[in-house]
Amino acid sequence: MQTLFLVAGMALVTFSIRYILLPLSGRLRFSDGMQRALRYVPPSVLTAIIVPAALMPDGRTLSLSWTNPYLVGALLTVLIGWFSKHLLVTILGGMVGFAVWQWVLTLI
Repeated sequence: MQTLFLVAGMALVTFSIRYILLPLSGRLRFSDGMQRALRYVPPSVLTAIIVPAALMPDGRTLSLSWTNPYLVGALLTVLIGWFSKHLLVTILGGMVGFAVWQWVLTLI
């Protein structure tokens, strides 16, 4: 029951913050510098989520070897994205590369 109240409270806070700011969305103008800076928020947040997961798949120890399929998949995804510049190709290529490398490691 305590978990239910915790989840409901987090949902209420998240909804309230967004709902309160919604009427201001059309009236609020940011400077050009602020707009440029805000463009870096999504890549920064994704990097903060993905890098620790790729480098520490068990959540405790740093794994910088070729036997870490998360690291190999992340590096492959970066390379595919760098050269293809196509989001769907990058996502699918990274997922396939990760799955294939994980399968190869089970054979070794």
